[in-house]
Parts: sequence; structure tokens; C-alpha cells
Amino acid sequence: MTEYNYLPLDEQQLTFDEVKNYLQFKQFVSITFRAHHKIEKCRQYLDKKVAESDTPFYGINTGFGFLQNVIIADDQLEQLQNNLLMSHACGMGDEVPEEIVKLMLALKIKSLSYGYSAVQVDTVKRLMDMHNNNVLPVIYQQGSLGASGDLAPLSHLSLPLIGMGEVSYEGARHKAQDVLKKLNWQPIHLKSKEGLALINGTQFMSAYGMYCLVQADRLMQWADLIAAISFDAFDCMDEPLNAKIHAIRPHGGQIQTAQQLRTILNGSEIAAQKKQQVQDPYSFRCIPQVHGATKDAIAHVKNIFLTEINSVTDNPNVFPDDDLIVSGGNFHGQPLALALDYYAIAMSELANISERRTYQLISGQRNLPMFLVKEAGLNSGFMIPQYTAAGIVSENKQLCTPASVDSISSSNNQEDHVSMGANAATKAYRVMKNVEKVLAIELLSAAQALDFRRPLKSSAKVEEVMSAFRKQVSFVDKDRVLHEDMIAAVKFISQDLNH
Repeated sequence: MTEYNYLPLDEQQLTFDEVKNYLQFKQFVSITFRAHHKIEKCRQYLDKKVAESDTPFYGINTGFGFLQNVIIADDQLEQLQNNLLMSHACGMGDEVPEEIVKLMLALKIKSLSYGYSAVQVDTVKRLMDMHNNNVLPVIYQQGSLGASGDLAPLSHLSLPLIGMGEVSYEGARHKAQDVLKKLNWQPIHLKSKEGLALINGTQFMSAYGMYCLVQADRLMQWADLIAAISFDAFDCMDEPLNAKIHAIRPHGGQIQTAQQLRTILNGSEIAAQKKQQVQDPYSFRCIPQVHGATKDAIAHVKNIFLTEINSVTDNPNVFPDDDLIVSGGNFHGQPLALALDYYAIAMSELANISERRTYQLISGQRNLPMFLVKEAGLNSGFMIPQYTAAGIVSENKQLCTPASVDSISSSNNQEDHVSMGANAATKAYRVMKNVEKVLAIELLSAAQALDFRRPLKSSAKVEEVMSAFRKQVSFVDKDRVLHEDMIAAVKFISQDLNH
């Protein structure tokens, strides 16, 4: 691995493109010398402060949550932090995907690198070693209320630091203590506040959100391209793409989508031929308006998440230069919960309108055969892929019920309002995966329909994509197991259009 494949982490702003490249190129991470200095300075300040003062500091020499008033003796502070990780590691459900676990590690390191959390440098270095050696903690999707931080998931993330919990390593699941021995790593001896710094934070929600945003970036581009193929396959009029229409309703996403479709379809023989219809259905005519609204919503969500991943979200916060230890609520996931619900709704609409285009393509209109197959009746053709798309779209509607409007009191009513942002995060991920499937089904259907337009050609761009797609999925002459074609179509759009 070459040096340039490191992502440096400190208080410098992490950009969306940096996160995208980090995921694509599987980069290592490292704190900078400046971050190293700030982490050490903060830790030294806290050690001195606690040694010289009899004042109780929340989570440093007290219990947690409702137990905030219980004072802990100095010789029990390490045990207090270990107990915190063990008692809070209460995750259930499916395991978090490894690429998101890795991003959680990177974002936790980033948050600690600011030097307001009073952790040891050795703790941060071990998190880096875990990340860079693919020693990935086993974390579960259920357990976080999205306030007080993502307590349960981050506890599972942190347990391997003290030689506990489980990790995924070299393709198998192991006890963390066994992997530590194999790598000759000693367990970390946590100092005061460290456990709290590790598990207070929004890195579960943030990692899911950033991962979903990177995938949205890809899927929005594919949605436009696939819609353009459907546009020609359904022999649509290009009037609704006219720039003048969009200039007088100048939503940014709408203007950009219309421009994108004009560019993709430029030079199409099918588009140039005379049309019989006066107008097209909304699912074609309103592509710029619907896709554009999703793009604008995702841009808003992106801004919120970029603020979050460039923040300190544990509690309490330690300010060495100001001689301050302040307890607050930066761990509360409300900004993320609302944004993740918005993300899910916006992305689901890409699938919603996509399924409608698929339905139109198989309906026997515009000189296309019923269900896009010769000898319909003997062959069912593309009848059932649309069923599948409809079922997935319906599931998305159920998943788009907002998580952020709910709250359940916890910790004996000390934590009496929570964001439920973790549920919003896992729902957003499922919606994103569903959108990918529905778009793949549209691509499969649109490619089939476009081949019925031959010998007429679409644009150079569409024909280039068609040629690449046909190398993976052939034209359907008669019924076959379309599940395999659908999976191949999902794989086809898993690639980044810019690479």
C-alpha cells in the first residue's frame, strides 16, 4: 500500500469527495502530528485537573446517566470505564456491514482528533491499527436510541480495545482477545473519561448516513441515465426537457436533471422521429421535476452530515485552553434523525417513479409488445419483474415512516427525549438498497424495449451503455429465469458512472 492511500485526520474539514475516495480506494487512516499534540495536551490537562480537584466531573469520576451523582474513587476509574463498555454493549439484530464498521472507526478517530475528548493517544492509535489492519468489531444494528450517542453500537466498536467482544479478521469471526494475541497487541488500560468518550458520539448514524449519501451520488446518476433509456424506449417527446420550461421554475436539481437528459439523449434517431402522441405520462414528462427534487433534498442532507462528521459529539467536552470541562448534549442525534428520514423519503421517490416507467414499458403501448416479449401468452416476458419492483416500492413506503417523530424515555427519565436516529439510519440503508434493485429492473426493461425500436438508434451515450449492458444480459427472446438477469443488472449499476 502506497503512502498516498492514507486519509489524514485532524480538525481540518473532511469533504464529501474525500469520504467517497476513502470508500472507493479503501484508504488507510492516520491522525496528523497536530492532532497527536492536541490529544496529548487535552489528556494531560484532565489528569492534572482531576488530581488537583475534589469536584465531581460527570462521567470522569461519577456514574453515568441517572447515576450521575454517585462518586467513584480514583482507584476504580479504570474499572468504571471498562464496566461502561461491557454494560452498554447490548446490541441485537443483524450485524452492521463491514464497510460501515470501518467508516465508524474512521469517524470516531476523526472526532477524537480534535483534542476535546481527553482520550489517550494510545487509544486513538489502537483504533487506527484496528482500522488499518481490518480488525473490525462485530457490531449489531439494533440498540441505539440515537441520543447519549450511539451507546450500544459504539460499545461493541470499543470492546476490542480492552480485549473483549468479537471482531471480524481475515474473513472469519474471532474473540477479540485471540486476535490481539495473534497481532501481539496489549489491551488498552482505559483512563478516566475514555469509555465515555468512546461510546458517546454519533458515529453509527454518521457512518450509515455518509455511506448512504455516497451510494445516493451514484444512484442519482444512474437514475437519470436509465430514465433516458426508458424515455427513448417509450418514444417520448423531448419538449418537457426544453431549458426554457425549467428556467421559469429554477429549482437547481430540476434544471440539472433536464440538462443531463438533454445531454444523454443528444443525437438520438428515436428522439428525432415524429411522434403520434401530444403528451407523455408524468413518469416520463416529469423526470426533471421528480429526480431534481430528490437531488435537492440529498444536497441538504449532505450538508448536515458534513457538519456532523467534522464535529465533536462526545460528552463532557474538555477545553484545556479555557480551563473548562463542560457537560452538554452534542451526542443528540436529532439533526441526523430528521435528515435520514428525509433521505429515505427522497430516495424512495426515485424508485417510485422508476417502477411507474417500467409499468408503462410493459403495457403494450407505443408499438411495443405486451410484457416486452414475442408470443406474449406463451411467454410472460417482463410481467413479473414489474411485480417485484412494485413490491419493493411498497416496502420502501413502509420504511419511510419517519423514525424521528418517536421518542421513548430511558435511564430512569434522565434521558427523556431521544432522536431514534439509529433506526432512521438503518431504514435509510434498506431504502437505498431497494432503490438500486428497482432501478436495475427498469434498466432491464428499458433495454429490452429499446431493442424493439431497431433498426433506429438512440444517442451515442445510450448506445454505449446498451452495448456494455448487453455483454452482461442478453435480449430476452423467450421466457427464462429472469432473477439471474435482475441480479446481473444490479451488479451492472453498482459501478460508478464516473469511472
